[in-house]
Amino acid sequence: MEMNLPSDHPARYWHALDDGRLQCDLCPRYCHLHEGQRGACFVRMNDGGRLVLSTWGRSSGFCIDPIEKKPLNHFHPGSSVLSFGTAGCNLACKFCQNWDISKSRDMDRLMDQALPDDIALAAQRNGCRSVAFTYNDPVIFAEYAMDIADACHGRGITTVAVTAGYITPNARADFFSRMDAANVDLKAFSPAFYRQLCGAELQPVLDTLVWLRHHSAVWLEITTLLIPSRNDSDAELQALARWVCRELGDEVPLHFTAFHPDHKMRDVPATPPETLNRARRIAQDAGLKHVYTGNVHDPEGGTTRCARCGEALIVRDWYQILDYRLDAEGACPCCGTRLAGRFGPYGKPFGPRRIPISIHATSPA
Repeated sequence: MEMNLPSDHPARYWHALDDGRLQCDLCPRYCHLHEGQRGACFVRMNDGGRLVLSTWGRSSGFCIDPIEKKPLNHFHPGSSVLSFGTAGCNLACKFCQNWDISKSRDMDRLMDQALPDDIALAAQRNGCRSVAFTYNDPVIFAEYAMDIADACHGRGITTVAVTAGYITPNARADFFSRMDAANVDLKAFSPAFYRQLCGAELQPVLDTLVWLRHHSAVWLEITTLLIPSRNDSDAELQALARWVCRELGDEVPLHFTAFHPDHKMRDVPATPPETLNRARRIAQDAGLKHVYTGNVHDPEGGTTRCARCGEALIVRDWYQILDYRLDAEGACPCCGTRLAGRFGPYGKPFGPRRIPISIHATSPA
């Protein structure tokens, strides 16, 4: 029997102010909400003097993807991942590539419904190694994501957060303690870019990256979407790569991906392949060992090489693995050096396909 899930799930990370408003303490916006008012993310609201999450149990849809699409190149390569998102976002990126989901205000009548264990069970039944919280930012549906992560771990399924990393220190430890891997969108390396094109601040994202790398067990990879003439100058790319190398280490994978005209930046041209190749060279020259290009066919830009001897260990073209040479421990067959990441026995890769599936919320037996 199908069930209607409540649209007023209690939220964490808030407190009441002296003037009667509520302050949301989940992200660095610290929204102050009057009765009935929603936060900038649109999904957290003041309902009768308590903060509620309106999208708990609701999704914009479920798909099975290759893990490389997240993108994660050093986290169980070739495996499949059950992916989903909800609605809303706590950033306001003018270039959003998923704006129909993240900026939606009419999702309630469109969304699938699923309890946490429904999702974990679906991942298990479909042979998915992981569940990914993606498409919009899982920080804003943190309570739902954490409940799902607990259910997944109970069934031996790992969890992945694809996020902008815009979260407060207060909530960060709880949220990421439930995640096994994260790909963080580092939108640019410019405070002005974040303010003007994202309506946010850069420093909290950098703080999240440092915390993830040095104070958590989460496997971390980073993605920067390169937008022509906005965040692709040599100087900015050098500064970004040097910061990653210095603050996070030279083996944190960095992905440069191609922008396509969308949302409020349809007048900006798509990223040419040479820009991605130039960014990759700059990051490698800065000392980073694992730099990738994305959203393009580029086998060299998708290849993982041994950090010590340079041997090609995983050859990819977009989301397709063409050759895999690591052993079950993730070691290079030539020099024995272990590749940074999370690896295990490698079988037949899932491939580049994307498979939509349906999950329905059911009443407990």
